[in-house]
Amino acid sequence: MVLAKDIFTEFKEHSVSEFFRKNAAMLGYTGKIRSLTTVVHEGVTNAIDAAEEAGILPSISVSIKPVGDDSEHYKVIIEDNASGIPEEYVPRVFGKMLAGTKLHRNVQNRGQQGIGVSGSVMFAQVTSGKPTKITTSTENGKIATYDVMINVNKNRGKIMDRKTQEGDWRGTRVEFDVKDVMYTRSRYGPYNYLRMTAIANPHVRIRFIEPDGCLTIFERATKKIPDRPEPIPPHPAGIRADDLLALAKNTRRKSIGTLLVNELSRFSKRRLKKLRELTDVNLNDDPSELNWKKAEKIVSAFRKMDFMAPPTEGLRPIGEEKIKNGLRQVLDPEFVSAVTRTPEVYWGGIPFIVEAGIAYKGSAGSSSNSENKGMELIRFANRAPLIFDQGACATTLAAKDVNWRRYNVDPEKTPVTLLINVVSVHVPYTSAGKQSIAQEQEIYEEVRQATMEVARGLRSYLRRKVKKREQRERAGIFERYLPIIVEKASKISGKEAPEIGPLLTKITGVNND
Repeated sequence: MVLAKDIFTEFKEHSVSEFFRKNAAMLGYTGKIRSLTTVVHEGVTNAIDAAEEAGILPSISVSIKPVGDDSEHYKVIIEDNASGIPEEYVPRVFGKMLAGTKLHRNVQNRGQQGIGVSGSVMFAQVTSGKPTKITTSTENGKIATYDVMINVNKNRGKIMDRKTQEGDWRGTRVEFDVKDVMYTRSRYGPYNYLRMTAIANPHVRIRFIEPDGCLTIFERATKKIPDRPEPIPPHPAGIRADDLLALAKNTRRKSIGTLLVNELSRFSKRRLKKLRELTDVNLNDDPSELNWKKAEKIVSAFRKMDFMAPPTEGLRPIGEEKIKNGLRQVLDPEFVSAVTRTPEVYWGGIPFIVEAGIAYKGSAGSSSNSENKGMELIRFANRAPLIFDQGACATTLAAKDVNWRRYNVDPEKTPVTLLINVVSVHVPYTSAGKQSIAQEQEIYEEVRQATMEVARGLRSYLRRKVKKREQRERAGIFERYLPIIVEKASKISGKEAPEIGPLLTKITGVNND
């Protein structure tokens, strides 16, 4: 028998970086194509967020360059025109996991966990053995370049080299040296990711150079920067005992009661009076005296109370017109429709909004079938494209649950692109890779309703189109035979033949002028 003391001689603590280095697939680094797209995704997401937070119209440049003769070795370069990064934050932004400006705020963001771009630095490091090069400038005239690597054992970024130069450029440029990846122009590749980004972010200009030197520019369709999302206080209906303890630990309020009134949404002094009737917790106590038992009693009392739905002013959907603009700019469709649904909640108190857009013909539709394009579903969470793990995503399942035949759409043949965007302060992703949305019933049903709403618009358009075609076909018959009938009739009657145009319009309903 092996003694416990002998077993635990191998016991070690591991850092977050070490964990994800050995479980990179959880971050999306699985497969050669997906890994390359994930690197692009993380860099572009950070770049757009940085520009928007600085109040700057984002102009993003992405290039993927082959390195040497190795077909699976590339340099990925992503450049933005944002405000730059101060030197003291460079190793933390690019070298420390679970660190950033997003996780601790209850606010809508493309990324949520503070893992993304540092995960890409780690992936580059473990596949090529080389640091990631960051060039940044926070003010005109001073440009600094850093080589950054991650100390995996300590979950800490380290600057390996630093250089400065003069120049009038401002922004951030990141160069990842990655191996064991593959570039293709498939639905899973970087090109399609950037195409989707351009559709859902019509205010962004994207310049993309592929490994063969091919240049594509996705021009912006609007010059209006989305309003910055505001933090939304937690809602009592969606809070847990642990959340309440975390609030109490970090508050400056003098009592538990004032904490609840000032740091929860939809919790007024009138609600405080009701809470006193439902629990024996002394709400005049200092928040530092709140323990698990008291917190559970408060949360249990919340479940017996009625609250208004949480505020949604902090949510920033794309908007119907901008969805249409994005679809038109990239797909040049014959028909486009969009809807932004009214806000709803899931988990009892987390607000979300579902948007849908549909485009018909032009460049719309899936290209997987060489003969018939069929339907293409493009999914987004807070405007960020979801390329992978489509099958298990709530948006996919909800869209498939629609009876498309009712809307005169054959998913296998009709050239249609369906856009779904889920907006929330907390998107319930199924994994750290942030590519699939969990099957929360409220989200599923909202996606389904939004899909049917835009599908009804397409059905009306297709019916009008069929009616016009039938009118033209009917007009063609009359245009062919009516002149002969009129000529024969005029000879028999001995009268002059009348003008045929007005008669054709009256009979067919088609104006031939």
